[in-house]
Amino acid sequence: MRRVLFRSHLPGTGAKMKTPAPVHAWDIVLVLLSLLLAILQTTTAQKNGINIYSLTVDSKVSSRFAHTVVTSRVVNRADTVQEATFQMELPKKAFITNFSMIIDGVTYPGNIKEKSVAQKKYSAAVSRGESAGLVQATGRKTEKFQVSVSVAPAAKVTFELVYEELLSRRLGAYELLLQIHPQQLVKHLQMDVHIFEPQGISFLETESTFMTNELAKALTTFQNQTKAHIQFKPTLSQQQISPEQQDTVLNGNFIIRYDVNRTSSGGSIQIENGYFVHYFAPEGLSTLSKNVIFVIDKSGSMSGRKIQQTQEALLKILDDLRPYDQFNLISFSGEATQWKPQLVPASAENVKEAKSYVAGIQAQGGTNINDAMLMAVQLLERANREELLPARSVTLIVLLTDGDPTVGETNPSRIQKNVQEAIDGQYSLFCLGFGFDVSYAFLEKLALDNGGLARRIYEDSDSALQLQDFYQEVANPLLTSVAFEYPSNAVEAVTQDHFRLFFKGSELVVAGKLRDQSPDILSARVRGQLNLEDITFVTESSVAEQEEAFRSPKYIFHSFMERLWAYLTIQQLLEQMVSTKSDAEKQALEARALSLSLNYSFVTPLTSMVITKPEGQEQSEVAEKPVENESRHRNVYSAGVFGQGPGFPMRFGQLGPSGPIHPPYLPDPSHHTTWGAVLPDIALETTTTAPPPAPIQAPSVILPLPGQSENQLCVDLKHSQGLLNLLSDPGQGVEVTGHYEMGKAKFMWIDVTFKNPQLQVRASPEHVVVTRNRRNSAYKWKETLYSVVSGLKMTMDKAGLLLLSSPDRVTIGLLSWDGPGEGLRLLLRDVDRFSSHVNGTLGQFYQDVLWGPPAAADDSKRTLRVQGRDHSATRELKLDYQEAPPGKEIFCWSVEL
Repeated sequence: MRRVLFRSHLPGTGAKMKTPAPVHAWDIVLVLLSLLLAILQTTTAQKNGINIYSLTVDSKVSSRFAHTVVTSRVVNRADTVQEATFQMELPKKAFITNFSMIIDGVTYPGNIKEKSVAQKKYSAAVSRGESAGLVQATGRKTEKFQVSVSVAPAAKVTFELVYEELLSRRLGAYELLLQIHPQQLVKHLQMDVHIFEPQGISFLETESTFMTNELAKALTTFQNQTKAHIQFKPTLSQQQISPEQQDTVLNGNFIIRYDVNRTSSGGSIQIENGYFVHYFAPEGLSTLSKNVIFVIDKSGSMSGRKIQQTQEALLKILDDLRPYDQFNLISFSGEATQWKPQLVPASAENVKEAKSYVAGIQAQGGTNINDAMLMAVQLLERANREELLPARSVTLIVLLTDGDPTVGETNPSRIQKNVQEAIDGQYSLFCLGFGFDVSYAFLEKLALDNGGLARRIYEDSDSALQLQDFYQEVANPLLTSVAFEYPSNAVEAVTQDHFRLFFKGSELVVAGKLRDQSPDILSARVRGQLNLEDITFVTESSVAEQEEAFRSPKYIFHSFMERLWAYLTIQQLLEQMVSTKSDAEKQALEARALSLSLNYSFVTPLTSMVITKPEGQEQSEVAEKPVENESRHRNVYSAGVFGQGPGFPMRFGQLGPSGPIHPPYLPDPSHHTTWGAVLPDIALETTTTAPPPAPIQAPSVILPLPGQSENQLCVDLKHSQGLLNLLSDPGQGVEVTGHYEMGKAKFMWIDVTFKNPQLQVRASPEHVVVTRNRRNSAYKWKETLYSVVSGLKMTMDKAGLLLLSSPDRVTIGLLSWDGPGEGLRLLLRDVDRFSSHVNGTLGQFYQDVLWGPPAAADDSKRTLRVQGRDHSATRELKLDYQEAPPGKEIFCWSVEL
């Protein structure tokens, strides 16, 4: 036996402690954990003086145009001046239109100015010794607005932020994203969303990353044919994490998705206050055949997780190609290599061979974008000369890269020029930038110059899904050469009215002004090309009827259509500025976009908002619209108002004057600290003991038995391998499959597929992916989730238990268990709802099951006869993984399959 003795003095005692009795290593660990817990509890218990007594979010969506007002009212209950900080995350495509603070009855507005003018005020503040700073940062889908102000004791402040956006249709749905994170309990917290769609609302669903079953009681949804009202108004008790904890559970996103009714006609023309908008997304069109070349970066920087996720996405994308599509693959590092010398049909044999090629791609070398792109164009030119491109087919080039060019032609401008001259308007180029080491501005111009668009792929566990989702957006072209035509005597100032492509699940939008003497009926023609013929859609709309429809409802933000027109015009002018070659034309486009931004009070990349503050305050702040090609390595904090200043607890890990702030009294992890210096005298004994018994394992699946509350089946898949049909019930419209690796003794994935609504949930050890209408949504385990889709409720708690339930269905649970025998787990509830047609590896246990008598020598063993086959069942102690780790010990009948 070896003894180690720590000696020290307790702080502040000045007296030497007597050596206590020897203790074991676990005792020291418990002492350390107790000390750490006490420190953290003391820190958490600190309260600041800034109290939010009201927080409201009011969003009015009128014909896809969202006008959102966030109002926060705070009071300083401290005896000293405190600093209140208003934070809000808003969608990237939104434009801030107003911000104001009311302090002691005085309004301090934000003034929108040309960026250069705002920068002069910013510079003047710096020269006066005041701290002036930009107040926004960018996340994956959101941008952060933040402003701080000093608040006198007992004083009240009202913050109000207004922003607007045109909701885009993506993969068959519009999405409104609202972020809620007050960081404290709020007496009056309310969110209202009003939606008005004259075409009629075809479906509406909500999703939240913070919702609990208790909070769900505060959520109400009303919907009729053309309008919907979603209200969220939780009480103080509903906002609490638990009765014992006063912290708020509200921290995350609230998402509303919906779509409108469609017809096979030319869409819908809507008119309000002298402006019109034309939405075009006809139903019933056949998908055009396509020729697609994937140009994949395999340089050294793509090694590891990036190339693995790219391969994973490509394997799925190749599966989605249609037999009448043609494709090829080009991989490049310092040199470019094509998989085949020409385009090949997407036959089963060719797709299988392409998958093998993709799986063998290895990342190494430099980045030669220029040669790879020119090789792709040359391949298409050769196919065109040899008449291998079907008439009226759509040709796409998809480039994926994670870095700037380093080999061959490395000048971005020359690469852009080379590619544009080679493509010559014949094909569409889509550019995907993987991560932040690539210049997004370079890729954006490369794409816009050639009739496509750019998208950033964020490095995360769902990067492969981001790639798949992007491909799904362009996988089904329905029309080419789309042109909108209106009578010249009826409209003016029309936005973009010619589009190269129209894809399934998207929507083309044109807006404009009505002339003073316009006809009573506004007519429009939309021309396009199908597979075999040209087509013309004709739409007419009564000006008077449309004006009346938008005039009366109180829940509409009136005169919205003029602002919609200005918003859309500015967005398109900004895109045109990227792709134009003429400096004079760029200046003209910029001048027009700037004029509209100022006239309609939009914070755009050309304008800034100067935020005024009371006299004597330290900060003058300038809010600017971030651009996508900036670095995004900054922290993005949450929405709400919080206090920070004297007496305000700092968040651990937040940047302080000298670096990250760590918990009080805890050592900086970069320093080596001896804990013995702050502990009483402790003697540590280490002894050699027998190894602990093997831990009790959690079974692969726990099955409740029909009509019984105590007895359960614990099923272990010891002799199963590969793809398994776990459960299928045609009567319930549900199927559960999984891939089990016997060597690893775990599921690699489990799929749950529903027929109504048509939806699939795939659980893997990394995350959960929900797929609906070709749209993927990924959720990490232990992220709170609450979503309702056509009566199907999906919930996930902090323990990581995902439940899929509806009033008339069996409840299916999925879990990524990290206790003993870690891995994916499956559970069932409400099994009495199974129909008589249930079958499968697990479903068989809900058919006619016969139990044999207990064995004569051992009553813990019985025989189970299922569908004519006998299974040995043993009464054993197992871990119930439905409880959070370490789980709960239960007795169940254990069966091996």
